[in-house]
Amino acid sequence: MSDPRIRRVTESDVDAVVGLVYELAEYERAPDECHLTAEQLHTALFGDAPALFGHVAEVEGEVVGCALWFLNFSTWRGVHGIYLEDLYVSPSQRGSGLGKALLVELAAECARRGLERLEWSVLDWNEPAIGFYKSIGAVPMDEWTVYRLTDSALGDLADLAAQG
Repeated sequence: MSDPRIRRVTESDVDAVVGLVYELAEYERAPDECHLTAEQLHTALFGDAPALFGHVAEVEGEVVGCALWFLNFSTWRGVHGIYLEDLYVSPSQRGSGLGKALLVELAAECARRGLERLEWSVLDWNEPAIGFYKSIGAVPMDEWTVYRLTDSALGDLADLAAQG
């Protein structure tokens, strides 16, 4: 077995990463909410103005894990950070250190770029992930609650702009 490697996502990885995102949606009990296409992911990662970035974990030439992320900004710190949108490792590779290796690479990306935060969200029922994150020193932001607007609620709010 060859050594696993962590590397930047390439255009040839897009289909594999889309498959991993769908596996993640299934794991998170929300398969019907995932609508990502290879074309969308390709544009987000490699279009004229990419705002999404990614790394993959590869074992024996097969992409078995991914980290998709984008830059955020802390007005209090005055610098950018990384927001990790998705971290996923195929079930057959869990426990092999690939999740940690992906996070190590993102921490190194922060260090190289002078970024001061690496943040992500985790579902409150995902005890294996929570335990793993705490084991590497991540701290839950219990006093913060994530809010989200999508679908009709987002459209309704946007419609207020047209009303003047």
